[in-house]
Amino acid sequence: MDSETDIMQTKQQLEDIKQVVSDVLAMAKAQGATEAEASMSKVQGIAVSARMQEVENIEFTNDGGLGIAVYVGRHKGSASTADLSPAALSLTVQKAIEIAKHTGEDDCNGIADVDQMATYIPDCDLYHPIELDTELGLTYALAAEKAALDSSDKITNSDGASYNANIGCRVYGNSHGLIAGYPSTRYSLSCVVLSQSEHDMQRDYAYSVSRVSTELSAPEAIGQEAAKNAIDRLDARKINTGKYPVVFDRQIASSLFGHFVGAISGGSLYRKSSFLLDSIQTQVLPEWLSIAEKPHVKRALASSPFDNEGVQTKDMQIVQDGVLQHYLLTSYSARKMGLTTTGHAGGIHNWYVSTNAPDQAALLQQMGTGLLVTELMGQGVNGVTGDYSRGAAGFWVENGIIQYPVHEITIAGNLKTMLKNITAVANDIEARGSIQTGSVLISEMQIAGN
Repeated sequence: MDSETDIMQTKQQLEDIKQVVSDVLAMAKAQGATEAEASMSKVQGIAVSARMQEVENIEFTNDGGLGIAVYVGRHKGSASTADLSPAALSLTVQKAIEIAKHTGEDDCNGIADVDQMATYIPDCDLYHPIELDTELGLTYALAAEKAALDSSDKITNSDGASYNANIGCRVYGNSHGLIAGYPSTRYSLSCVVLSQSEHDMQRDYAYSVSRVSTELSAPEAIGQEAAKNAIDRLDARKINTGKYPVVFDRQIASSLFGHFVGAISGGSLYRKSSFLLDSIQTQVLPEWLSIAEKPHVKRALASSPFDNEGVQTKDMQIVQDGVLQHYLLTSYSARKMGLTTTGHAGGIHNWYVSTNAPDQAALLQQMGTGLLVTELMGQGVNGVTGDYSRGAAGFWVENGIIQYPVHEITIAGNLKTMLKNITAVANDIEARGSIQTGSVLISEMQIAGN
């Protein structure tokens, strides 16, 4: 793309969207809203998929939508529309006002406080547009799948390979006068294949995702990784029931901290439905472990200059030396708890979990004999009590060396205890998400097998 032309077009699109948001907020005020907030996004994209070296699907998207929340006193009403004509926008505001008049009054309703608003928009370098070229996407998808199919005669089938590219803008505004937005891009390439031996069939995948298309992993590498993952799982066995140490592979270790996110989020806390109630300034993780949030890391997938309420995001030490420093609050949950929003409307922003081991191999050596978990199944997690029980698959390890794949097992424990029993986190960081962590070793869990 012509970068100068593209920048000008993007700036104009942002200004056009800001104008729509500004108009809608003015309509809300004119129709009787005491406060209002609106957000609008516009995304162009392509999705290309191939299976068994034939084109399976090609999709173009050109989506836009606006959502508005209005407050009449402490009554709230919300509405949204994909039709951005003046008449449709006016009707959307009208419906939101009508809804507000019929909802219950809640003293905690309202937009975030004015002193929390974003006062500057840091450049997180999230925008790296390219031409939305379906031929290029198809070339990538076919190359990834071919690399997988050619890698071994044990790869006998494919669930396909997919390439996605999305280019868009997001704007948020409210009746404090804030109207801010930024463009972003996101690209991904994935491949899913099936392996087969004399007695077994398995399925596995690999993928890459980035803000920058040229920073995606090579299609051939993705295909080969998918094939290796599927082949490694062949002829899995069961293991005996017992208590063993467990290593969570980096690709699923973030789920442990995902449950932690839920437990320290305002919605769970003010409803008294968290296993970490009243845990601020208490030991929730081992003393050597810390978690930092950095919302403005350039090109990171969870970077954002402000949250979904226009609140300025900022660097935070969520856990310091195992001690919880902050809950994760929106303006509503903060008011419920008599606290101040932490800028987490819409989720977290780039968590970095500290490490104390060089790689997964070091974790396996430290574990000695136990289970390496590479896949989790089911939703057996109780956020109120912390009770944890999920189906799992992975590899049995003896003397720090992987022996064979295992399946049809259940791992169980209590999250409060599991989090404190994290013995080590490896430096094999998984960066394809909002929680950046390496593989995690937990000293002991109950394993149900034979």
